[in-house]
Amino acid sequence: MTNLLRTPLAATHEALGAKMVPFSGWLMPVQYEGLVAEHLHTRSAAGLFDLSHMGRLAINGPEAQALIQSATTNDVERLEAGAAQYTLLCNERGGVVEDLLVYRLPDEWRLIVNASNRTRVIEILNDLARQLELDAQVIDETFDLALIGVQGPASLDVVRPLLREDVGALRYYHAEHCTLAAADRPALVSRTGYTGEDGFELVVPADMAAEVWTRFLEDERVRPVGLGARDTLRLEAGMALYGHELTEDVNPYEANLGRVVKLDKGDFVGRNALMAMREAGPRRKLVGLAFEPGAVPRAECAVNRSGTPVGFVASGTFSPTLRHPIATAYVERDAGEIGTAVTVAIRASEVPARIVSLPFVPHQTVR
Repeated sequence: MTNLLRTPLAATHEALGAKMVPFSGWLMPVQYEGLVAEHLHTRSAAGLFDLSHMGRLAINGPEAQALIQSATTNDVERLEAGAAQYTLLCNERGGVVEDLLVYRLPDEWRLIVNASNRTRVIEILNDLARQLELDAQVIDETFDLALIGVQGPASLDVVRPLLREDVGALRYYHAEHCTLAAADRPALVSRTGYTGEDGFELVVPADMAAEVWTRFLEDERVRPVGLGARDTLRLEAGMALYGHELTEDVNPYEANLGRVVKLDKGDFVGRNALMAMREAGPRRKLVGLAFEPGAVPRAECAVNRSGTPVGFVASGTFSPTLRHPIATAYVERDAGEIGTAVTVAIRASEVPARIVSLPFVPHQTVR
């Protein structure tokens, strides 16, 4: 694991006894005290996440907005200053190359992208800027900054003491520039997350990451959480993971993400293909699968109806909240009705399941 990238918090995780694993080219904590305990603590109090492996990009220049608008499916012109937006970057065939967050700040644009796609997104944006002759520059700030997440019902109370500003009025999917109370250093704070809980994500200078992390852990309501529980939390919340629910072989309408495709905003990469896809309707759809306690489904397990293949599992896990296995799956359009009985091929068995609506666990309303 010597060639893996290390976040500014890697040594801190190791000192806390985290089990470290390779993930998208980075050395990351998969768990501390255990996946189930970390998952349930996040749902009941506050979980602390190192998200510094994710790409943090600044888009500068007078035509930064035009570049983002031409590259992504959502409409960034609708964003007010301080707002964030979930969006997709598609290829010309309408397949999803990346899902990402766009932040429109008073003085700049920022993107948060998946670790596995960071370098590719930079290349795509730079190529598009050259092709369209746009005066916009992509700046990779991933190694200068750290990204720390706090998720759970106690998250607001534990974030407040670390900042000079009160972020209690910060709306969901909004961000603001703040100041770290103990060090008089900048922090970009957003009310966003990947768990279905209320929560915040803080972009801080890399050299401040360990101090901020340690300050959070001084609060008894906060426990560190690894990638294992982050995955079970996001799956319960019905949130897509690139490489599972989203790939270049999947289009937004199949993934229930047509809401972030704004065909009327003007031209963008993949628009023509997406227009045809919307007209034709999806040939398959992303659904939830619920199981009785027992075998746990995994990605690519076949989904069958009355002995006939109708799809495949995208993600599967044991749900610590619901106490039974769950999965997302792509199934043929006429097999995707809620309540439909199917079976899933898990090892040598056909395990019964039923199609359910997403999310499995309702999202918590931001106070």
